[in-house]
Amino acid sequence: MTLPSVTIVRRIKASPAKVYAAITQPELMIQWWGPDAGPTIRAEADVRPGGRLSVVFRLLNGEEHNPTGVYREVVPDRKLVFTWEWPGAPERESLVTFLIEPFDGGSELTLIHERLPDEAARESHRAGWNGLVDKLVVFLGDAE
Repeated sequence: MTLPSVTIVRRIKASPAKVYAAITQPELMIQWWGPDAGPTIRAEADVRPGGRLSVVFRLLNGEEHNPTGVYREVVPDRKLVFTWEWPGAPERESLVTFLIEPFDGGSELTLIHERLPDEAARESHRAGWNGLVDKLVVFLGDAE
């Protein structure tokens, strides 16, 4: 059985280096990370294979979440792969990939979230990642 996945592709009017910085530097991540307009409380990113990722964000409904992960593959300005784990549910570990391709006047960002446990998780993550990418686009400037 193939587990559900989510793929989002968006063109951003920012260089691959700027997109990569926004998704790997905690001082930038804290300014935009999260699925809705709620704040990002904390961001930690030890961006190297085996390094850890931890983000705490608060949704507009007041819920706080702290997904964590371990970086699996790091190719500066091109590719970032990390595990995605929710506290209290390590058996639901999944895999997130950010691919950044140079595009005329900016970058094409492809976000792939694989190995989601079920359709409900897929729909929840699709909505969340779309919200997050929308915030990234606004943070970095205009989108195609």
